[in-house]
Formats: sequence, C-alpha cells, structure tokens
Amino acid sequence: MSDNNDIINDILNDIANNDAESEKEFSYKELETHEEIPQKTEYHEKNEEPQITDIPEERSEAMQSRSRPGTQGDRPIERTSSPKKKKKKKKKRKSNRLPGVLILVTLIFGISIISSLVIISFGKDMLGIGKSEETHVIVIPDGATTEEVALMLLEDNIIKSSDAFKLFAQLRNKEMAYVSGEHFVRPNMPYETIIDELTKVPTEEMGESIQVTFPEGTTLIDAANILEKNHICDAEEFIFYFNAGGFGIEFEDRLPIDTSLKFEKMEGYLFPDTYFFYENSKPEEVCQKIYYNFDTKMNGEFSVGKKNYATRYERMEELNMNLDELITLASIVQKEAATADVMNDVASVFRNRLNNSDEFPLLQSDPTSNYSKNVIRPNIEYLNETLIDAYDTYKSPGLPPGAICNPGIEAIDAVLTNKKTGYYYFIANIKTNETFFSETLDEHEQKQNEIEQYYIDNADDNE
Repeated sequence: MSDNNDIINDILNDIANNDAESEKEFSYKELETHEEIPQKTEYHEKNEEPQITDIPEERSEAMQSRSRPGTQGDRPIERTSSPKKKKKKKKKRKSNRLPGVLILVTLIFGISIISSLVIISFGKDMLGIGKSEETHVIVIPDGATTEEVALMLLEDNIIKSSDAFKLFAQLRNKEMAYVSGEHFVRPNMPYETIIDELTKVPTEEMGESIQVTFPEGTTLIDAANILEKNHICDAEEFIFYFNAGGFGIEFEDRLPIDTSLKFEKMEGYLFPDTYFFYENSKPEEVCQKIYYNFDTKMNGEFSVGKKNYATRYERMEELNMNLDELITLASIVQKEAATADVMNDVASVFRNRLNNSDEFPLLQSDPTSNYSKNVIRPNIEYLNETLIDAYDTYKSPGLPPGAICNPGIEAIDAVLTNKKTGYYYFIANIKTNETFFSETLDEHEQKQNEIEQYYIDNADDNE
C-alpha cells in the first residue's frame, strides 16, 4: 500500500514540475516578444534552477524575479524599457509616412488645378470669350497652309495658341482652302468663325467692289470725301476712326505720344494708292486696309547707291529721324516738287536748312502756309491761332507739328536718300514744270526774276 502511495506522490510531483516549467516558458515569451526563448535542457528533468545565458543583465534579473515565487511579494513585474522602445519605433514609422502622403496629394491636386486652368484658357480662346472686339486685317497669301495662317493669327494676337488652332482645324470634317487676299477678323471670334471667314469667297451680300484711287498729296479730308462719294463709308466716321488708330499695326508703335498741336493726328499716313473697297463697308475696316498698306510699304526694301536696307525703317533710324519727322518732311517735298525727278534736290534744300537753323531758322515753304490757311482754318472746330501758326513755316521755325498732305513713296524715298547738295533755295516754273536750285540768295533772286520775265513774255499763251 505504501508503495502505491509513493508511486502516486511521484506522479503528482511530476505534474507540479511540468506546470512550473510551463509558467516559466510563458514568462519568457511575455518578456521577450521577438526573441527566442532558451531551449529546455537536462536540468529541467532534474528539477534544477535553469541557467539562462546570453540575456542582457537587466532582462536576466527580471526573468529571475519572475521565476522565483515570492520575489517582490509575488507581484507581476513591470515590463522593461526595451519593448516600449520598439513600440515607439513603430509609431515613428507611421508618422514618417504622413509628409510623403501630403506631398503626393498636394502634387496631384496642383497638377489637376493647372490642367484645369490650361483647359479653361484654351477653351476660352477657342470660343473667343473675354477677348478684344478690335477688328484686324489679315492678308492671306496664295496657297497658305494652316500652319502659316496659325502663325499669322498668333503674331496679330488674334489667337493665343497656334498649336490649338491647328488641332482644331484638323478636327474639322470639312475640306477647306484659305482664300488669298484681305480678311477682317476679331480676337473675340470663335475658331470656327475665323476659319469660315478665311476660307469663304466674298459674296454679293458684301456689296459691290469699288476701285478707289487716292492721289499723291491728297489730304485726309479729301480722302474721306472720296470714300463717301463712292458710298463706301461716311466721311466723318472715317476721319474719326483713322485718327483714333489702335489697330495693332507695327508703325503705330512709332508714332509720337504728344499730338496736342496736330490738326489731323494721322495726316500723312493715308498711303496714296489704288484700293478696292466694298459698298457700305465699316469705316474701321477701311482704315485698317489703308494702315496695313502704309506699313507694308515702310517695311519694303530700300537702297541708296550700293547699300541695301531690309526696310525703310532701318534707313530712317540710320538718319536719326523718327517716323513723324520723315512723313512730315516728305509731305512738304510732295507738295513742293513739280516732278518726281527733282524730289531728291528739294529734300536736300530743307535738310540743309534744318541742319543750319541758326542761319536759316525758317523753312519758308509756301505749301505749309496754304495748308494752314486753306485746310486748318476752315475746318478747325475751335479757333486756335497757335495751332494754325505752328503749321505755317513762314511764322514758326523747324518742321510743322504734322504732315500737310499724304506723301507718296517717291517723296518718302527722296527724304531717305538724303542727297548731299549745297542748295538752300529753289524756285519752280509752274508753266514749264522746271525747278531751279541755288546755293545763295543772289542766285535765287536772279532765277526768280528770270521766271517772272518768262511769265510776262508768255502771257498771251495763258489766254
């Protein structure tokens, strides 16, 4: 019987030892969350105290305390700092992701906004929304391509993107060919309307095409009356729009800012030529056609002797002249020269006087006095003697404030040629169209007497 009891006691002791070993293993796992728990060794079977090696000193003490019943009042021992550090690292990793996510979201949001703005901008440009209503004249050359037309529209600020215009033109199902010649378009026109305007052939709805010629030396008032007489546009409206300008033509940027002493602001810039207009045209369209023609002539090539210039502007700047000075002097030459072949010498007389203002303070040009008396005085709205006298070169020194007529290309080129002479005087025989030039006053007076005698001798021929 005692033997049986001994056997039973041995079994119970084995069970108790196994429970103790399980409790130790649990404590190891709880303390070392990511480290391996030392393997059991033979001392477990022998009921000996385990010898744990390769464990940090602090952790080893904590393990020993948990393994001995009754240590620290059998209370659960707090976790060491090691696991806390690992939890902090995990939080740190999560917080590090936040800036990256914010940057990515901001980048995507920014790209979306920029893309939207670009699309809206191109969309407004295609529809002509919020753009200028100013009319521009576009001259399409023969056989022009969409790329060439797009660049022309871009340069004239009709469109904002040539690529967008080309893409729009390609997406149209209609076959199109650009019609050469002059077309009037506005920036606020949709692309579709612009293309229709540039590809349509003029119809009878635009009225009859009328040929109009402005002769050299005509005044702005005379030109306006010619337009009205041919039922093209109202004379007063034409003068208003012509003086107002602002059509975006290159030469406009070269005009003086102060025009307070000018009678007609744009006198001189109506280039004498033959034009084709439609009946009942808009005056601003007529003005733009004339502006464009003037700028085209000024951008033409020019030569003096063996020297060539890409444009007349280039030669003008070489002579240290501005555009208004050039046109004003050319207008005087236009009125003074009996024939085109003497224009170079006539121009030289006035240039010599301008360069020797101490000896010759006054240009003394009869056409300037005539313009002052016969054009300004009868047509000025409010009497202004200062302005009237400023145009009379017998009363005011130097060039007048503006042109006295609209000069042709020969008169303009005569000023640009800048022929060198010693002439300070000239006189013309109106009956024979001869012009005589002199270097001194005595020579001039002698020529003057000769011409007067000629008139007397040939008086019968005039009757």
